Amino acid sequence: MNGADIAFPHLGIYISSLPKGITIGTFTIAYYGIIIACGMVAGLLLARFQARRTGQDPELYMDFVIYGIIFSLIGARLYYVVFSWDNYKDNLWQIFNIRGGGLAIYGGVIAAVITVAVYCRIKKYSFLLFADTASAGLILGQAIGRFGNFMNREAFGEYTDSLFAMRLKTSQVSASSITAAMREHAVTDGGVEYIQVHPTFLYESIWNLAVLAVMLAFTGRKKNDGEIFLLYLIGYGAGRVWIEGLRTDQLQIGSTGIAVSQVLSGILVIGGIAVFAVLRIKNRREKSTAPE
Repeated sequence: MNGADIAFPHLGIYISSLPKGITIGTFTIAYYGIIIACGMVAGLLLARFQARRTGQDPELYMDFVIYGIIFSLIGARLYYVVFSWDNYKDNLWQIFNIRGGGLAIYGGVIAAVITVAVYCRIKKYSFLLFADTASAGLILGQAIGRFGNFMNREAFGEYTDSLFAMRLKTSQVSASSITAAMREHAVTDGGVEYIQVHPTFLYESIWNLAVLAVMLAFTGRKKNDGEIFLLYLIGYGAGRVWIEGLRTDQLQIGSTGIAVSQVLSGILVIGGIAVFAVLRIKNRREKSTAPE
């Protein structure tokens, strides 16, 4: 490994130097923020493409993006703070220190959905049609954004020696995310200690792209507005139930040991399937009772 910052030893990939940001003078721009911004831009471009593809006005989505970004960031931060309250209750000012880390995607999604509902009500536009179009851009942004976690050496899984096992310098990882199994199987190379873990950022990114492909392919086949959004909830939720179980930095419900994102994902999957089925049954009934 020769002191590589990050390695995938079973794939023969060794990244010798991977800084967490770009330093200009005394100011550092985190790659995490740059990647998140790139994900937002890519998501907007895809939403505009989907709007044109389905006969909508792309500018409607351009007008929304500022509100969506602002409130999604606020929601992502609040969600994280609520389920990590012990880290903030004695120093409330740290709640505003976003540069110190702490954004939860589900909080951003919840805030985005609420913002869309208000925006569509003001614009007198179909919420379900807007959600169908925007959700494709959302999951693309999530797929790209997960590489921000890679740059930060965070949101990884438990120890593994599988094909995709990823090695990280112990010194560059938060101590709270290192488990006993990781320490037991730690590897030392050239005097540098490494942990070997599941690259859950990669799993989720690939999964999200697969869900996106299904959503795009299904766009021309949907029977009701809202079905593409439901596919997003079902697809993303199903992947998150599995992937969240691998992670060591879960946000948990109090002291129960239950990962809140797994619970929420399970609810979205079950609820999404139920609503999708109801919409399809309703559509069939309407067709069967329609006059010839």
